[in-house]
Amino acid sequence: MTSREIPPWHPGIPPIYDIQKTYDENAANGPFFSGEVPERKWPPEEQWTDFLGYPVASRIGVPAGPLLTSSWIALAAALGYDIPIYKTIRTQAHPSHPLPNMVYVDTQGMIDPARRMEPARLASSPSPQINDLAVTNSFGMPSKSPSFLHEDIPKANASLKKGQVMVVSVVGTQRSGATFLEDFVDSALLAKECGAKIIEANFSCPNVDKSAGCLYMSPTTVFDIGSAIVKAIHPIPLIIKVGLFASPDQMRDVMVAATKAKIRSIAGINTISMRVLDPSGNPALGAARETSGICGGPIRNAALEFIQTAAKINRKEKLGLTLIGVGGITAPEHFNLFFDAGADIAMSATGMMWDPYLAARYHQTQPLR
Repeated sequence: MTSREIPPWHPGIPPIYDIQKTYDENAANGPFFSGEVPERKWPPEEQWTDFLGYPVASRIGVPAGPLLTSSWIALAAALGYDIPIYKTIRTQAHPSHPLPNMVYVDTQGMIDPARRMEPARLASSPSPQINDLAVTNSFGMPSKSPSFLHEDIPKANASLKKGQVMVVSVVGTQRSGATFLEDFVDSALLAKECGAKIIEANFSCPNVDKSAGCLYMSPTTVFDIGSAIVKAIHPIPLIIKVGLFASPDQMRDVMVAATKAKIRSIAGINTISMRVLDPSGNPALGAARETSGICGGPIRNAALEFIQTAAKINRKEKLGLTLIGVGGITAPEHFNLFFDAGADIAMSATGMMWDPYLAARYHQTQPLR
């Protein structure tokens, strides 16, 4: 298939992650993609971009979440996502939340972060426009065993072409025999042992207990855990994944703390946590999961505002952080919106899952000199 033959997206195309199947079924049998991989015209190497010490052919990728195993990484890389992130790992195997893990929601347009206490409603079907597509995301950060990861992460690295680099996402777990900080460091060391070239610490997941889900909001915590990880994994670069901040001042304090900890990059935003209700007004995912992360097109404006503010702070404070923009990228032109807002890198999760040709469409718009 040539780049000119990329099929248009339409609402009937199923995502590469089957939301009717369990996480384990998707990990074992996915990704569910039956299309052809389009031919790609690679830019000359002198046009490639440095990303934390690695030359990449483009500044687009897939954030932590959709790429469950090496098979998923290989597909994303083949389709033109040059910075794929391997799904968040833990020091021990960890199960997913039970089904449902993803359901369609109706957010009534773009989500205003100031009004995110208002509930979103369950939708019976996806939006007919991919720009408006919204889903929940509630998995609980499942992880494969260390023995699986020792085999699979090298396999994922081997699937990449020159001009691509994979990041491995890690998270800490409360467990006996180690403090939370110690376990977080151990998870990063596990990623290093498995061959990770760049590591991202997830400080932001809204689907876990509050003590683990809001790490990024505390400058002290960001410094303490971040500096411990940086020291342990040296010289591997560390990214931290964050969510929405309460104020620009809080964002500044966290970014300054991250820089002092020698963290190299900040990625944001994660999903926006909201209540999701069914038609009867009950929690759509069950009483134990009254809130869940909203992702897709309706969080794009909030994500762009995040990047704009972060870029201003980065410049004013002369922090030198690499900024990774995530949230609501569902069309090729959305990548450039993030670059214009100040992002160094832009990534798509929901957009990539529902339109795996998104990267190919983007590359098709870029001039090759």
